[in-house]
Amino acid sequence: MIKLFLPLCILLLMSACNKSEMEAANSPAIKMMSEDKVAEEVYQVAPPNSISEKLLPDKNKSPQPSIAPKKLDTIAKKVIKNGNMRIQVGDIKKAQNQVADILKKNEAYIQNEQFQNTDLDDNLDLVIRIPHKNFDALINSFSEGVGSVLSKNISSDDVTEEYTDVSVKLANKKIYLEKYRDMLRSASTTKDMIEIQETIRELEDEIDVAEGRLRFIDDRVNYSTLNLSLYKEKVRSSATSKIGFGSRFADSVTEGWNSFVSFLLGIISFWPFLLLIPILIYLWRKWRTGRKK
Repeated sequence: MIKLFLPLCILLLMSACNKSEMEAANSPAIKMMSEDKVAEEVYQVAPPNSISEKLLPDKNKSPQPSIAPKKLDTIAKKVIKNGNMRIQVGDIKKAQNQVADILKKNEAYIQNEQFQNTDLDDNLDLVIRIPHKNFDALINSFSEGVGSVLSKNISSDDVTEEYTDVSVKLANKKIYLEKYRDMLRSASTTKDMIEIQETIRELEDEIDVAEGRLRFIDDRVNYSTLNLSLYKEKVRSSATSKIGFGSRFADSVTEGWNSFVSFLLGIISFWPFLLLIPILIYLWRKWRTGRKK
């Protein structure tokens, strides 16, 4: 009897322990702790709430080298080329035709032309605009086939820094202009509207000036400028002149007559003094005669 009662007590005790464990597991406190633990685990694997958190480096990964941001709207190098040339030619008309052919070949054009004919020489002054890529070829063509080069001066001016500075300021002014236009649409008083409109007007003027400056620089960069002077000397000397003796004799007679006329006119210009001298002589003689009497 005792042997059967002892196992039965042990079995009842074990069933009571299992029941108490099940009740403890179903208690509210245990449920709350479990939910907090699960929530904590969920929050630990949740994605970051901000972009800056996404950009934080991963500790488990090896550090990657930093990459510099790509520059947008990179401004190309801006170089302005200018030149001055003076060429002595034997015939102005022939040289002018040669220049026209060279300009056509190099896609250049004449911006300004001025001709002057004097007793000593003939001068044809040209302001030529040439595409930047053809500037050197044009200079070489003038140096080789037109005449004797008396002087040549070529200069290059790098304006990249100025162009970049104006471009950046222009972009900023356009941004400010849009902001002020937004402010104008939301302005509530007349005073604010007038002040904003005045600021907008000033910004628009500054933008126009900046855009004009950029257009001017682009024009000077894309088309170089060359000041070309064609020169023909008129020499009149016995050693170098091709004019005959008769012509030179006539020129000498003409120059002598012109000199005589100039001398005569110069004397005539002193007529007040010539008129005053006889009067002074007459008065002096009269005074002297009276003194003797």
